[in-house]
Amino acid sequence: MQRDVNRLTAQTLIKAPIEMVWELWTNPVHIGKWNNMSEEWHTPVVENDLRAGGKLYLRMETKDGSEGFDYICNYDEIVMYKKIAHTTSDNRKTTITFVETEEGVRLTEAFEPESETPLDVQQEFCQSILNNFKHYAESTV
Repeated sequence: MQRDVNRLTAQTLIKAPIEMVWELWTNPVHIGKWNNMSEEWHTPVVENDLRAGGKLYLRMETKDGSEGFDYICNYDEIVMYKKIAHTTSDNRKTTITFVETEEGVRLTEAFEPESETPLDVQQEFCQSILNNFKHYAESTV
């Protein structure tokens, strides 16, 4: 994990083939199963038009319905098995990279933080989601 005022970065290593990691990261059927920060949260709605100019829509909420928010972004660049870049509805940039190594796929998410939430909370949120993705991907292999 790295942090500066303009960009936060979270990272994980997934022991699975790149094709599988990409599929699990981008397919709406799978996104809804791993995209949460804790057991109390879930993502009941996922729409993903994975192409430059396409849109990602996620509805994230607590399972009891007491909290929730929408995450909306437009894709700027898609390089299959390598990179996804998008801009959120509030104009923040995110880049996700997929790097094949001998140990597995190194998945890195670098994003511009928003100004309302403390940086450490945003960092922890992103890392938690990556950790959930790693667990989901490795248990699916």
